[in-house]
This record gives sequence, structure tokens and C-alpha cells, in this order.
Amino acid sequence: MNIFSQEALKNEHTLISGATGGIGYETAKEVVRAGGHITITGRNEEKLTSLKKECATINGEVQICVKVADLNEKSSQRRVVQDAEQTIGPVTGLVNSAGITGGGPLEDLREEDLRKVMEFNYFSTVLFTQEVYKSMKSQGRGSIVNLSSLSGLRGTHGGTAYSASKFAIIGFTQSFAHEAIEHGVRVNAVCPGYVDTTMGRESIRSKGEREGRTYEKQRKVAEKGIPSGKLSEPSEVARTIVYLLTEASTNIVGESLKISGGSVMR
Repeated sequence: MNIFSQEALKNEHTLISGATGGIGYETAKEVVRAGGHITITGRNEEKLTSLKKECATINGEVQICVKVADLNEKSSQRRVVQDAEQTIGPVTGLVNSAGITGGGPLEDLREEDLRKVMEFNYFSTVLFTQEVYKSMKSQGRGSIVNLSSLSGLRGTHGGTAYSASKFAIIGFTQSFAHEAIEHGVRVNAVCPGYVDTTMGRESIRSKGEREGRTYEKQRKVAEKGIPSGKLSEPSEVARTIVYLLTEASTNIVGESLKISGGSVMR
């Protein structure tokens, strides 16, 4: 489904982290459908190569830069941004979709797991944004979209590590939005509930194990708790992200858009 003009992001350059994950993957495809150039980064070279081919098939007129990198490393963050801008030009859009799940009930939570989730979901996102923002600030324009979660809006059983990291992303989004808008850069977040991706299904499976249910039974429980009765599709999240990248959302600043089928209404 193409809901955007093929020129909605024409001449724009969007950098997408976590592009090999379900949401990042679909976001890249939606950006090129809207006419935008992309730099896609992640740790899985095979998936990035496959994504580049798909995107080129969707729109053969856009430029696509592929960077295999571990964004937990500061040197890799700087290199990705430099290479992206040398290849395509200044970055005008950033989608921070890289992230992991993990943790568990507090009494079972290991320090190394807590640090891993916080390092990957929060610290890496903030520090990578720092690198991209330098260029956006000098241009006096740009749009940044962070991937948070419904778990960044309310806690869940066994979600100490993950929820904390996603709450942190909301705090980062709101605080940074105040600073960045002074220089023409908008910062927002999206907060999906359960999404039908590998990570989303793993989350359902893990919760099912804690509750003594099979994946199939736990998924039915999850769907029953959603007013719409279904999990979100990654493409639905991706289209919301692209909307926040376009000029259609110029006065949306510091917001956290829920994509939850009505799971959280506030």
C-alpha cells in the first residue's frame, strides 16, 4: 500500500539503524517508495544486501548506501555517518530503529543483561543521534524518529530492563526535542505495542513460558487484550515513521505516537 506521494521525501537522505529488523526493514522500503535516498545499517550483511535489492526494485532512481556496523562502538557510529554523507550527501532524516529485548523478573535479572539492554537500546541511540545531529544542526533542518514502545509508557511484568530502556528513549525524545527544534530539527518517537516481527513473536513466546502457555495460546491471549484484535504489522509502524519524516508533520514535536490497536488510550 502506497499512501505517500512518490516525491514526499524527494532529495531527502534518511539514515536507518537496525535496518535488518522487521520495522527498520519495512521503513527503508517505505522511504524509497516516498522517493527518498537511504543509508541502511545493521550487523547482518546478508540481510542488508537483500534489502538493498528490494529497495532498488521498488524505486530505481534513489541512492542506497549500505553500511555493516556495530553501533555500540563509537568509532563505528562516526564512520557510518561520515560514509553516508560522503556517498549520498547530508543526512536529513534519522530513524533509530536498532534495539533488542531482554531481561526478565527482577529476582532473575543479571547485571550483564541489564547493562546490555540499556547500552544497546539507550546509550547507543543517544550517542549515534549525537553524531547525526551535528550535520542536521548545521543545515538548520531535519527529522529524527526514535523507536520506543508501549513498554516505554507503562511497565510490564518481567520488563524491568526493557521498559527502563524504552522509558529512557521517551525522556530522551522529549528533552532533545526542546533543544533540536531551535535549529529546525524535529524529534519524535513511535511506541508500538506487539508487532508481528521476530522480536515481537519472541516477546510473546517468552511471556508464554513464564505463564506456562504455548506460543499459540499466549498469542491468542495477547490478541484478545488488544481492542482491534490483532498485532500491528511492521509496515503499519513504518508508514507512521515515514509520516513523521515528511513535511506533513512539521508541527509535531517531541511526541510519542502509539501504534497499539487501542491497547493504551491516553
